Amino acid sequence: MEWKNYTYHFDGREKHLVRIEEKKAKLDALRPLPGYAVQRIRESLAIEWTYHSNSIEGNTLTLQETKMVIEEGLTIHGKSLREHFEAVNHQESIELVESLVSDHYRLKAEDILAVHALVLQKIEKEFAGRYRTSGVRISGANFVPPNALKVDTLMEDLIGWVNEEENTLHPVVKAAIFHHRFVWIHPFFDGNGRTVRLLSNLLLMKEGFPPAIILTNDRKKYYDALNKANKGHYGKLLLLTMQALERSLDIYWSNLNNTYEDYQPISNIVEDPDIPYGQEYISLLARQGKIDALKEGRDWLTTPEAVRDYMEKRERKRTKKPE
Repeated sequence: MEWKNYTYHFDGREKHLVRIEEKKAKLDALRPLPGYAVQRIRESLAIEWTYHSNSIEGNTLTLQETKMVIEEGLTIHGKSLREHFEAVNHQESIELVESLVSDHYRLKAEDILAVHALVLQKIEKEFAGRYRTSGVRISGANFVPPNALKVDTLMEDLIGWVNEEENTLHPVVKAAIFHHRFVWIHPFFDGNGRTVRLLSNLLLMKEGFPPAIILTNDRKKYYDALNKANKGHYGKLLLLTMQALERSLDIYWSNLNNTYEDYQPISNIVEDPDIPYGQEYISLLARQGKIDALKEGRDWLTTPEAVRDYMEKRERKRTKKPE
């Protein structure tokens, strides 16, 4: 398949991948993790995952309303029945994905269809768990998905590529490429976005990572990143994936070590007289993944240590003499 021979452009994200690996290693060193704490974090992240993934697709339930629908079975006044079903469906889809996770898991077409069937159950039963049988167009996208007659073959190729033993791509890079290629194939009439975000996380979780939850505030960046990936430029999509994954790693680490208070709004960081950067510059470093930072809502949080570490590395680079 031609896409396998693309020259992928990742815009020098290697250092960010190293930082993610270091954070994963810190978590792995704590194993076995306390069961109750892990379950509490997992449940909290699952609610966020459902909320953000559905919100990206236009669901208007708030995070708190999503939690109430899922945990208490409440009906929210003024919200459509479909929106309630979307929340419940997605939560059940997460449960299926979590049940599939294992070190030796290999992606299968029947699992893809099963996840999609749950995403659309009680909403669009005639399309749930079935590949599309006609053409589709995507509003705002810079491509037209392939002919429906090619979907089966394209999905078989994609699944084979994911499972290739000789595939030596970093798991995060592989998940990002898979994410884009799935969207490009657009195998279903509806539910493609929620399904691919579930499946991409399945690929990450089987490698011992937590789910990467793309935030609804990043919706525009997300779609722009997918459009850029259509031209072989994966830097933005990989950055979004890494930022989402790093946020989840930070949530695990901070909750298990009570260190969440180390992360502060950037407006607090710049008050330190030893930090010469302004708020706008540090925000740019956070958005570009050049410093350890996590996003809450529209705000970036980081630590003084992360900024100082960046300053030290920059100074070493500046003063390093050529051999």
